[in-house]
Amino acid sequence: MTSSLSQQRSGRSTKGSSDICMSLQNVSISYGNFEAVRNVFLDIPDGRVTAFIGPSGCGKSTVLRALNRMNDLIPGCHLKGQVLFDGQDLYHPRIDPVEVRRRIGMVFQKPNPFPKTIYENIAFGARINGYRGDMDELVERSLRKAAVWDECKDKLQHSGLALSGGQQQRLCIARAIATEPEVILMDEPCSALDPISTLKIEETMHELKRNYTIIIVTHNMQQAVRVADMTAFFNAEAVEGGSGKVGYLVEYSETEEIFNAPAQQSTQDYVSGRFG
Repeated sequence: MTSSLSQQRSGRSTKGSSDICMSLQNVSISYGNFEAVRNVFLDIPDGRVTAFIGPSGCGKSTVLRALNRMNDLIPGCHLKGQVLFDGQDLYHPRIDPVEVRRRIGMVFQKPNPFPKTIYENIAFGARINGYRGDMDELVERSLRKAAVWDECKDKLQHSGLALSGGQQQRLCIARAIATEPEVILMDEPCSALDPISTLKIEETMHELKRNYTIIIVTHNMQQAVRVADMTAFFNAEAVEGGSGKVGYLVEYSETEEIFNAPAQQSTQDYVSGRFG
C-alpha cells in the first residue's frame, strides 16, 4: 500500500474515539451477472467491535470479505463503489491487495492452522512480510494477545493441528495479529466451536478491541449482544423480474438500539426470532 497510508495510520487515534476506521460508499458486489449485495453505505468506527447480522444469503460475509479484498480471489467478482480505509480507496489501482490483507487481517469460520509448528504458524507470515525484530518475542506477544499463550508455551514446536478446535481458532487469531494489522475481520469465528471455546474467543475479542478494530459476521444473536458495540442488520429481497435475491443493509446503529429499539420492523422481526 502507499506510504501515505502507513503515515496516516501511525497517528492512529486512541481507542474510544469516534473516528471512522473504514467506510463503504455505495458498495455493490456482483459475482458474474449475479448481484449479491446492493448499495451499501456503512461507516465502521475505530477501536470498536462491529457485528454484521442477518439471514443466510443476505451478503454479510461478502461485504466482510470486501473489506480486505478477499473477494478479488473469486473469479468474476466485481465491486462498484468505494471501500475507504482512513479515507483511501482500497480498490484504487495503485493499492496492493496483498498489503491490504496484511493491514486488515482475517480469521475464518473454521480454524485453519498451517500444517506447521505452533511457532511457525505465527512466525511464517511475519517473516514473509519482512519482520526484522525479535521473533521469539513476537510469537509470545501474539499468542498472549490471542489468550492462548498459557496453553501453547510448552508446545511451540508441536503441530498447530494438534490443538483443540478452540485453541486452533485462537492460534489463527494470533497468526493474524503477528502481521501487525489495524483491523481484524472475523467470519463466524465461533460457529464450529463448543460453548466454552466460544466464550474464550469472545473474551479475547473484548481484549483485542483495546488495540484493534474488529468486524465480525455472526448468526448468533446473543453473541452480537455480548461482543459488539455496533451492529449492522442485512436482509435480502427478491430480484425484480429474475431469480435469486440481492442483499442490502437494512439498519445500522449501536448494538443496544438494534436489539432493543430498532427503527425497522424487519430488524425487530429478525432479532426477536420471528424470521431468519
